[in-house]
Amino acid sequence: MKLAILSGKGGTGKTTVSTNIAYLLKTFPLVDTDVEEPNGHIFMKAVSSEDRPVKKAFPVVDENTCTLCGKCGDFCRFNTLLPAKNNVIVYKEMCHDCGGCEIVCPTNSISYSEREIGKITEAKTYFDSDFYYGTMNVGELSGVRIIENLVEEVSSKHENIIIDCPPGTSCATVAAVENADRALLVTEATPFGLSDMKMVVDMLEEMKIPFDVVINKYDEAYEELENYLEEKSINIIGRIPFKKEYAMMYSEGKVISEFSEDFKKEVEKIITSLPLGRGSRNDS
Repeated sequence: MKLAILSGKGGTGKTTVSTNIAYLLKTFPLVDTDVEEPNGHIFMKAVSSEDRPVKKAFPVVDENTCTLCGKCGDFCRFNTLLPAKNNVIVYKEMCHDCGGCEIVCPTNSISYSEREIGKITEAKTYFDSDFYYGTMNVGELSGVRIIENLVEEVSSKHENIIIDCPPGTSCATVAAVENADRALLVTEATPFGLSDMKMVVDMLEEMKIPFDVVINKYDEAYEELENYLEEKSINIIGRIPFKKEYAMMYSEGKVISEFSEDFKKEVEKIITSLPLGRGSRNDS
């Protein structure tokens, strides 16, 4: 079972839910795919055992044979290559590594080299479970390649994993969730929480990934959220109340279930509502 945990916006409690489920299950490794700002390792007290670089190809233009015909620039939809008066300027951070510019070059002046765009870290948590996360190098424009490599690598080692996805519905989120068997959408009882959640609901329905919802910082006075979920026949499997003590423990980097019996019971309800014994999307 690959369980993806995601949210429409940052700050809803996605990492809180992910780390607490990982803490209680223990046999399900947690994979933090929010490579722009990973923070799961803070709560997991992760001790790194190995870092592996993630590399990406980019075009290199041979100025001795290039005729500045401009075909590479015309082909590229990502503005990686800009034919100028005296040379072709290459914005390697923009490259999507498709190889098309090399194919259309009439003088075979384009080849490819590699550069490091980030890394994958394999670690152990303080409760001795496996933990993985990716980190994107400063200045990079996309972490999709890191996320794809990260999920692929962990999936090859473990049948059951928890994927802590980037927030929102960006390409990075799609890369993290696309091979998941099931998703858990964490939202909050606010107008912004509802608005951004709707976009994730549309994405998951388009991708045909079954999902359930957890409402964090639950407020029964905000009826619009539950009315929407009821209209859409979306299953709510958890309502975690807002408590100052939870926020304080989170701010201290604690796994709340370890210190609060009430919070632990809420997360246990979520876990028992998930079909974690099933191995594929088709089994849901």
